[in-house]
Amino acid sequence: MNAQNPEPIEKGMSSKLVPFPVPAPAKDKLNPKRHWLVAGLASLFALAIAAVTWWAFAQPSAIQYVSVPVAKGAVTRTVTATGTVNPELTIIVGTAVSGIIQELNCDYNTQVKKGQVCARIDPRPYQSVVDQNRANLAVAKAQLEKDKASLTYSKLALGRAATLVQTHAVSQDAFDSATSTYEQALAQIAFDDATIQQRQASLDAAQVNLDYANIVSPVDGTVVSRNVTMGQTVAASFQTPTLFLIATDLTKMEVDANVSESDIGGIRVGNKATFTVDAYAKRTYEGTVSQVRQSPQTVQNVVTYDIVISVDNSDLTLMPGMTAASRIIVDQRNDVIRVPNQALRYVPSSLGVAVQSGHSQVWVLRDGRPVSAPVVTGLDDDSFTEIASGDVRPGDLVITAEQTAIAKKAVTPRLSR
Repeated sequence: MNAQNPEPIEKGMSSKLVPFPVPAPAKDKLNPKRHWLVAGLASLFALAIAAVTWWAFAQPSAIQYVSVPVAKGAVTRTVTATGTVNPELTIIVGTAVSGIIQELNCDYNTQVKKGQVCARIDPRPYQSVVDQNRANLAVAKAQLEKDKASLTYSKLALGRAATLVQTHAVSQDAFDSATSTYEQALAQIAFDDATIQQRQASLDAAQVNLDYANIVSPVDGTVVSRNVTMGQTVAASFQTPTLFLIATDLTKMEVDANVSESDIGGIRVGNKATFTVDAYAKRTYEGTVSQVRQSPQTVQNVVTYDIVISVDNSDLTLMPGMTAASRIIVDQRNDVIRVPNQALRYVPSSLGVAVQSGHSQVWVLRDGRPVSAPVVTGLDDDSFTEIASGDVRPGDLVITAEQTAIAKKAVTPRLSR
């Protein structure tokens, strides 16, 4: 039913009409005054942030200088090289004959004396040759005695023939035959003497080979290497095999180091040197350059030269074959004024120019400001440089670098509720 044509109302019901509620038109949730207030506060907040940011970056930056006090000390120029620790004299003991090792009397670290037998090769083949040559010598000597008897008879026969030929008791031909027999006997004696010398030489050679069956130490020392075992067959036909390495004196060692050709020019015999080994990393050994060898070594087009550093090893801590990291002192100045190398390379950023070529200078911090100080440099060791002369004194602060920092810390304002 609509409002204009109402339908009949049931009995018992009120005839009064109840109007249908119609919603009122919506109003603005925010008050216009409050809206403008929020907008104004946001604008003020943005302006405050912008102002603080501008203020922070507009402040002049402060320069902080990194300085080091000038002091006296040592300036040492060195050359580094890697080498190997070896005994000063190492004897290679080999064999001159071939055969089977029958005895082995020396081992690693064995202390040996000169002439001591370290190994023995089976001597039977060489003993038989000696016996054979000795017998041949005896035969030659017996032949000599026989021919001496023939010479005596020939001499007597020649004497009788000489007497009889004068009385024409024998013919001249018989005399000539006796003379020839005597001369042949003399020649036979000379031949026998030569044969005896030949047989004696053969016997001596066989005896030498027999003696070579005993491998003896030629010096007093210590066996540092053994390259043979019992029952091993050694052959000396083409190249003498190395059986033992004997160091004469392990209390005197040397370092064989390789130095590049760019550094070898500054190294001289007598230069001091220091080195370390991995076995005693905290210990530094001192030595002296005893030899600068002229023979170059070329590996992959890199030329190096071998230098020898002699070192005392009385405590026997150094062992053959150790790797040594060496530092050879080429030049040294003690108790001189020195500055870090960074100080010579530093230039204030406000100048924006480099140091003029041929002139050296450092910047000294005085009254909080950098002041230029011309100097004359001396020895350089890649860390410090000697100051031979100049306006620098011990205690001065030389500038090595600078840092830029904000003078004041920017604080962001916070709005209260």
